Amino acid sequence: MPIFEYRCQKCNNKFDYLHKSVSNIETVNCPECGSEENKKLLSSFSASMGSTSGYSGGCADGSCGIPAPTGGCSSGLCGLN
Repeated sequence: MPIFEYRCQKCNNKFDYLHKSVSNIETVNCPECGSEENKKLLSSFSASMGSTSGYSGGCADGSCGIPAPTGGCSSGLCGLN
């Protein structure tokens, strides 16, 4: 079930909508004004590295936990720098 982000063309409200099926994308109504004039937005991708406390230093200091043959991510080989 895909979740898409929309912006209403009438009231400018930004909202998410969970579609029931990828093959049958139904008409979306704005939850604020009920308009069907909505534009699907490009949503940004978000991924978690498993940290529950937010940012933990990242790969710049080698603490991302992804092993690399040259001693961790501080070498930049993991691609997350």
